Amino acid sequence: MSEAASNVTGTWSGFSYIVTNLARFVRPNEITFSGVNSALPMLACLLAKQAYPFAFTYINVAGGVDPNPSEVPISSSDPVLAEGSRAIFANEDFYDLCTRGLMDLCFLGAAQVDGLGRTNVSCIGDWHAPRVRLPGGGGGAVMLPTARRAVTWRTEHSRRTLVETLDFVTAAGGMHGVVTPIAVFTKREGRLALASWHPEASLDEVRDRTGFAFSAEDAGPTPPPTPEERAALASLDPAGRFAVDAGIRLR
Repeated sequence: MSEAASNVTGTWSGFSYIVTNLARFVRPNEITFSGVNSALPMLACLLAKQAYPFAFTYINVAGGVDPNPSEVPISSSDPVLAEGSRAIFANEDFYDLCTRGLMDLCFLGAAQVDGLGRTNVSCIGDWHAPRVRLPGGGGGAVMLPTARRAVTWRTEHSRRTLVETLDFVTAAGGMHGVVTPIAVFTKREGRLALASWHPEASLDEVRDRTGFAFSAEDAGPTPPPTPEERAALASLDPAGRFAVDAGIRLR
């Protein structure tokens, strides 16, 4: 089944699984932020605005504060995400909110995540001779330690992305959750623990594809998307272009 078709029928696809489970981290009356190169968290925040019966403040890296965009852009940095905003924020305003302890939830990307919830966005391999040089910490190095909660996502669930030992520790601190195409983790007692898994996967598969040890106490299959979540995602991605662009595979 295609990603677009699964969004309509209500079954979990890798794409709908990530976007919807990111949205489920949003809480009432909080301030939530999505950053650069973050199309899936952008969609998650817009989905939450449509699907959930509570208010929250959504700030994005384009500067919008509770925007009402005329279209859903493919880039999470598109100025259209500032349309209809009740205020415009600059980058320093995001950081200021975080350092003052007022940013409740940040969606921040990562190339590698370890069992302690630390992230690497600096390099793959030895720092002095890396196989891949990554963009670096940027705002995430400021926001991960200072936001009340941070959540990251990976479009691939594998031992090369969910690792026992990071190649480089870029940031640490406020990691609260990780979403992949087959699992949702939350931090408990200082480590990432499994919260739920994709119904088409299994606990054994999640363990086999994860590089760090984790507790699975009280974990089970992820509840299916609600009618409201399905309708919101279908309205945000009616042609399935985001699903195709994300290129997510369950296996």
